Amino acid sequence: MGIGVSGSRRRCPRGGLAFLRPSAFPGLRLIRVTYAGFCLLGGIVCAQADPSRRIISLNMCTDQVLLDLAAPEQIAGLSPFAADAARSFMASRAKSLPILSGSAEEIMVLKPDLVVTGTFTKRATREFIRARGINLEEFAPVRSVAETKRQITRFGEITGAGARASARNAEIDAALAELRAAASARKLTVLPLSRRAWVSGAHSLMSELLAQAGLVNAAAELGIRTGGRIALEQIVMLKPDAILIARDDNVAEDQGRALLLHPALQSLFPPERRIVIPERLTICGGPMLVEAIRSLAGQIARLAPRQPREP
Repeated sequence: MGIGVSGSRRRCPRGGLAFLRPSAFPGLRLIRVTYAGFCLLGGIVCAQADPSRRIISLNMCTDQVLLDLAAPEQIAGLSPFAADAARSFMASRAKSLPILSGSAEEIMVLKPDLVVTGTFTKRATREFIRARGINLEEFAPVRSVAETKRQITRFGEITGAGARASARNAEIDAALAELRAAASARKLTVLPLSRRAWVSGAHSLMSELLAQAGLVNAAAELGIRTGGRIALEQIVMLKPDAILIARDDNVAEDQGRALLLHPALQSLFPPERRIVIPERLTICGGPMLVEAIRSLAGQIARLAPRQPREP
């Protein structure tokens, strides 16, 4: 409701209501002041509208963009992995917000205005939410920079943070320009290799970033399109110039990690034939992409080519 003295009623910026009294504040005609939810503009005294919609994210990748663009009061809940510092780029910001278990029942208790999630979230959960009339918007895993920027733009629309979304996309473009400037003149092959020998394929965000850096995703030689697991023997036979990994330590907390420490890989890929970019920078497309691109740009100059294959 508008607050003020008598006069004609006008709409306040950002949707609040106001009462106009032109002679009441002659010195404020070109000044906007906000305090405790009220604003003064051109003699208008108004109450700001309620905060934007309350949003829940059920997917770690949608967590990242939501945390980057939304105001804290807009976020009604985040996925269970949002505060995992090993995988979530925005973990520090997430710790002060509600972390959910991901169940559909929680959604019904919290009654958000909108739920955002990934297309791989359990179908039963998504159908449950829709069946109860709650707005749901799904986002597919990004496979290119263009897709990443489109999702950021959409989140800007959802959260009312269009200017911040545009600024984030501009940062991505600037980082890409830096990467192109640093690109290797040698067509070196790089295999993006994760735990359990999972590799990002030729049609993936990682492959596009490698191409921007003047590098070639070695997974293309194996016919892998978006991603998949390969055998240790395939890596040895493929002999890429370098591997791209998330960690460069000697700790193996499980068998999936232990594979990356196999003596054959240690011998084939010494430090000068490794690119190390933390998983939290590459697992999703979003605000972390800027840091991932700049990290890649800083590492490609030291890459050493592989030795010629034996006949």
